[in-house]
Amino acid sequence: MTALIENEVILNNGVKMPLLGLGTFLLKSPDVFSITEAALEQGYRLIDTAAVYKNESAIGEVLRKVNSKNILRSDVFITSKLGPAYQGTEKAAVAASLSLEALQLSHLDLYLIHWPGSSGMKPDNPLNAELRKQTWLQLETLYKEGKFKAIGISNYTIAHIEELLQYCSVVPAVLQIEVHPYLTQTAIRKFCVDNGIHVQAYSSIGSKSGCSELLSDSTVMEIAEHHGKTPAQVLLRWAIEHGMSVIPKTSNLGRLKENMNIFDFSLSSAEVQRLDNLNRDEHFCWNPKGVK
Repeated sequence: MTALIENEVILNNGVKMPLLGLGTFLLKSPDVFSITEAALEQGYRLIDTAAVYKNESAIGEVLRKVNSKNILRSDVFITSKLGPAYQGTEKAAVAASLSLEALQLSHLDLYLIHWPGSSGMKPDNPLNAELRKQTWLQLETLYKEGKFKAIGISNYTIAHIEELLQYCSVVPAVLQIEVHPYLTQTAIRKFCVDNGIHVQAYSSIGSKSGCSELLSDSTVMEIAEHHGKTPAQVLLRWAIEHGMSVIPKTSNLGRLKENMNIFDFSLSSAEVQRLDNLNRDEHFCWNPKGVK
């Protein structure tokens, strides 16, 4: 089981994770330096990155720098992800080592398999399943060795998780997927609750570029006006109300602070339902449904 306490979630292995973090997809130098440092100084304590974002080294430099400003490594939750080019036993070990080296860390708080498929392989190739199994079992080994405080998955479907649960000895602590009112993902969220897997939402505002139709949706805007909040804050709060954590990405310092201010209000059950009713199963990012 996972539990929400104040602004944190307790994962199924007892590890505490902030409900709000900074997503760094598409953040490159110099933005990633300034935004990550500003986020930590403003109080963010979760930074989400991935090997395929190609910014782990920059984030590692920021972490080293802020360590001299009384922001300790133990205070910051760092997530990274294994890219689809590194599926398989040996490659997975290499990927983990490269991420730790780039981030200048001895361990990661959370390490995810970024995608259920493998690079250069067609989605319907049955070898995808074998390689992700090998990858997961390798992550379990590294987890037990203390390289990761928790391990999890990203962009998996219910079928992928059911398959994993048949052979894993460590149940994933987190599933990171695209979730927002246009893509509520109700079935897989319930499945994760039933299996003690915490859901972390990405693209909560509705797109990977930050230019989202959701921000101008009349229902979202009406609810935002009622609370004296921005549409983005309402969308992030909607995820929190559903027990999810969020990792909004921004390269704007003003929005960085705006995204933090989601814990001083709540949505009514009627407002949550109105937002739920906007669902149209629309992916703005990647749909893993075709990966076998």
